[in-house]
Amino acid sequence: MNKNRALLTVIATVSVLALTGLPLVAQQQDDEPPAMGFFVTSVGIGDGANLGGLAGADAHCQALAGAAGAGDRTWRAYLSTQGAGAVNARDRIGAGPWANANGLIMATNVSSLHHDNSNFNWEHSLDENGEQFPSRIDGDPDFTEHDVLTGTQIVGTAYEGNEDRTCSNWTSNDEGSAMLGHADRYSFTTPGSPWNTAHPSRSCSQPDLVATGGAGRFYCFATD
Repeated sequence: MNKNRALLTVIATVSVLALTGLPLVAQQQDDEPPAMGFFVTSVGIGDGANLGGLAGADAHCQALAGAAGAGDRTWRAYLSTQGAGAVNARDRIGAGPWANANGLIMATNVSSLHHDNSNFNWEHSLDENGEQFPSRIDGDPDFTEHDVLTGTQIVGTAYEGNEDRTCSNWTSNDEGSAMLGHADRYSFTTPGSPWNTAHPSRSCSQPDLVATGGAGRFYCFATD
């Protein structure tokens, strides 16, 4: 009897909710993918490693994100500077997590970004439009744009000393050198090269960036 009475109560409750138009489930799970919080720039600024400093690089990230429909977030370039007032790239990109344009989480926080970054590869390191960049992995052994400007050590910090690794803090398109990462992790060694510290550029000019396998691209992260 008690079971029957309980069943009748459930049926009556469902009937009342249906008649009143109230939802039978208070809250459904949100299946929406996370918003994009990371991308490789689809294009560089075009003046070699002269990005207009950090401010110019950040503005480029913001503009590309805006064109891709993600301009409601605050975007910063993953770049370090050297010398007085040096800036660490890891300190200017927010706390994470960061998803790519397809909603895949690239890293959950700054620590995982620099220690467990297996998703940084050609398949997942997408530009703001969700596109893959040209890479030798893509089947063309003679052309790649996998070099990405970072000016950064493998743990995300700035270089010390007088050896230029940031093309005069991203203001030179001629003399100097920049530390580059490999966005596809591709190299001729095993297990592959770091996404943020692979090798220095020949110089800071656009032709030299292209000659070593790049195009003046860099990484952008949402800070919020």
